[in-house]
Amino acid sequence: MLKISFKNYFLFLFIVLISVSCKPKHQEVNKSNTTLDQIAVLTEKIKKDDKNAELYNSRAKLYLVSNKLNDALGDINKAILNDDKKADYYITLSDIYLAMNLVNKTQSSLEKAISLSSQSVEAYVRLAELNLYLKKYDETHKNADKAISIQLNTPKAFFIKAFAYKEAGDSTKAVALFLKTIEVEPEYYDAYMQLGLMFSNRKNKLAIDYFNSALNIKPQSIEALYGLGMFYQENGNQDAAVKSYKSILAIDPKYKHAYYNIGYINLVYKEDYNEAIKNFTDAITVDQNYAEAYYNRGYAYELLKQFDKARNDYKTALSKKVNYQKAVEGMNRLDKR
Repeated sequence: MLKISFKNYFLFLFIVLISVSCKPKHQEVNKSNTTLDQIAVLTEKIKKDDKNAELYNSRAKLYLVSNKLNDALGDINKAILNDDKKADYYITLSDIYLAMNLVNKTQSSLEKAISLSSQSVEAYVRLAELNLYLKKYDETHKNADKAISIQLNTPKAFFIKAFAYKEAGDSTKAVALFLKTIEVEPEYYDAYMQLGLMFSNRKNKLAIDYFNSALNIKPQSIEALYGLGMFYQENGNQDAAVKSYKSILAIDPKYKHAYYNIGYINLVYKEDYNEAIKNFTDAITVDQNYAEAYYNRGYAYELLKQFDKARNDYKTALSKKVNYQKAVEGMNRLDKR
């Protein structure tokens, strides 16, 4: 049996620390439409005032949000051409270079911003994030501390320092600074998520409180619900775990890991093999290449002594994942029979 665990469910993307949250699709569409409308409005304004650097900067940011990177780069270059003394424009430029994965140019743009405005908290915070991504922890702390020295209550600077300590293995300092982050900014969702993850790893029930705090801020957060479900699952409360996973499926019916984990609970803890088969089948319906789901469904069939079906699933698992050890072991068990 293969278990799907929940380890560091964040994708750290350079300048922006983004958690993989889920929003209702109609909200995503509405946001996209709003961005396009805003771009259209700015375009009309630029036609009437094509030397206005701030208009180009604003449209560049919207193009960046829309992932139209070449358009964004073109606009911010026009902004800088019209006014090359404004730090904010170089910060926007750094964001665009970062999205293009041009790390050296990102750093140069931020350093230029700081040379123009030595008190730019935003530039120091972004430089700290960049160094965090590059695993240059001393530089991370140096730039975050500079931001804090300029503006004491800068929650993102505390968060970045906490993340750096976490990555460096100093969980005590990391927890203290994540707590400092939410002291400064009580609605700082990512800090609650990190605390939830860290206390989950310690099997400490405080994880429940932190995940629930994250959910209070983002009620439809799939990663918070998944973290909560995994904590319950790994600490003996299977019914609560299933409830969390079903809450995920109410938000996103195609979230395969929720089906899989419910199946795992039915297979391992409840020994309800028929129900487990249904759950793994649901996961496979979402992802036809889900080798682990094929294997666990095959194992459920094996426990029900439906050996032909078990063999077919093990074979399929091997076709999806070459030399998949669990599936090989399953085939060997059947051969011995």
